[in-house]
Amino acid sequence: MKGKNMNFDIEYIDKLSKLLKENELTEISLEDGDSAITIRKDVIVAPAAVAAAPAIAASMAQPTKAEDTVKTENSSKGTPIISPMVGTFYTSPSPDAKPFVTVGQTINKGDKVCIIEAMKLMNEIEAEVSGKIAEICVQDGDPVEFGQVLMYVE
Repeated sequence: MKGKNMNFDIEYIDKLSKLLKENELTEISLEDGDSAITIRKDVIVAPAAVAAAPAIAASMAQPTKAEDTVKTENSSKGTPIISPMVGTFYTSPSPDAKPFVTVGQTINKGDKVCIIEAMKLMNEIEAEVSGKIAEICVQDGDPVEFGQVLMYVE
């Protein structure tokens, strides 16, 4: 909060924070004359993605023949790097920068391989395995879904 004369009472602040939570907002800012208030909620993307993973695993418990075929094809390409969130895929930190990785490049566990922009936040995606990039499955600027294969590592 900033300003000389704070006219916001605790009940009002409590109502604003409930509004923030109920509407899944990350920030509310209000100004009234010389008074201003900003309420922010930290957004942690990774735990939400991890919590959603068991639901996806449960829905895939009994795969059909077609799903078996897809899994077999995918495993022959190597270990997939999966999108942990919905967003926009970027191969480099800026349009004029070189890509984080290219096909044929050797990477180590923990290396940055791409960025996924979600809600105007740039999330750097790191490799969970070491190896060689076998295939990059999405193009720069493409939208990606949670659980979508971004690339394969041999």
